Amino acid sequence: MRIVLIGPTHPFRGGIAHYTTLLCKALRRVHDVKFISFRRQYPNTLFPGKSDRDTSSSPIRVDDVDYVIDSLNPVTWLTAVRIIREYNPEKIILPWWVAFWAPQFWTILTMVKHCLACEVVFICHNAVEHESNFLKKIATRMVLTKGDRLITHSKEETGKIKELLGEDANAVTAFHPTYADLGTRQYAKEQAKELLGLNGDVLLFFGFVRNYKGLDVLLDAMPLVIRNRKVTLLIAGEFWHGKQKYLDQIDRCGIGSHVRIIDEYIRNEEVGIYFGAADLVIQPYNEASGSGVCQIAYGLDRPAVATNVGSLQEIIEDRVNGRLVTPGDPEELATAILDSLKPETLHAYSLSAAKTKEQFSWEKMAQIIAGAGPKLDAGFV
Repeated sequence: MRIVLIGPTHPFRGGIAHYTTLLCKALRRVHDVKFISFRRQYPNTLFPGKSDRDTSSSPIRVDDVDYVIDSLNPVTWLTAVRIIREYNPEKIILPWWVAFWAPQFWTILTMVKHCLACEVVFICHNAVEHESNFLKKIATRMVLTKGDRLITHSKEETGKIKELLGEDANAVTAFHPTYADLGTRQYAKEQAKELLGLNGDVLLFFGFVRNYKGLDVLLDAMPLVIRNRKVTLLIAGEFWHGKQKYLDQIDRCGIGSHVRIIDEYIRNEEVGIYFGAADLVIQPYNEASGSGVCQIAYGLDRPAVATNVGSLQEIIEDRVNGRLVTPGDPEELATAILDSLKPETLHAYSLSAAKTKEQFSWEKMAQIIAGAGPKLDAGFV
């Protein structure tokens, strides 16, 4: 099958770039894939992080990428249309995650569908982005109606798609594949702790720090946790905004000596050491769609304690490979963490986490997206 895949890849960083790159690798094992990517994603004034470029010395990448699309230059959108027309694909696959890409994707798809009879498949990482508003929802609806098939990573996101586009929308639930490939080197737990200068139990909060991820709830839970166990909370990820409020909260809670902060983008070659040192990966999210962090955890054999939102409640089997708790409840979160850190319980969860990754392969996802996998419905996961 001839497929066009559009989306970010190296040298851009982040979960969406990793996802499209790993998907491209899986698709190319079976299909002919033309990968069209970006020259520029966002203007500097709109990107909340320090940079959108991946500084990893061991990046995840593929060859034969057409770096064409500049988000601010419509001429490059037309160039992408020309390339797609000449390639004449049977299928076009695009990620959807923020409304910023509405003008670009709408223009490309409108022009392509005018002259080609190919299927358009959206991989909806977020049906509606986390910090949304009325205009963003309109823009999202405008673009997603161009899709012939919409694939989400959770039943909750599928419901949001149908709420946005109507019950007749061809939206199905798949799963978020494993991100084990990000851990280019794996470390034994005690080795990783020694290298990081940590001892005792380690809780890992990983990834960009944004309001919806509930770090404030985890910080409120920490006093109860440390009263019962010797625990270090390792926060590894770049703060996009509001770092000072978390620092103030750490002071108020009196937990400064139990918190280690690495405020930077975690390069691929460093992922293994942070997850290697973790006894538990903590995701106290207020909302979620798919979860790359959870799939890194399971890919590297680490159990998770998370809230029962989005795909987290479909990946984590409570009291089997981790724990699920109510969002916004520090006491319940602390209790789940303490229960999970009991040696026999932690051992059992870790063994189950190692088995979980086998269910979420990129090969299975590639089959689903290409239309060659199992028949899906909202109850697939």
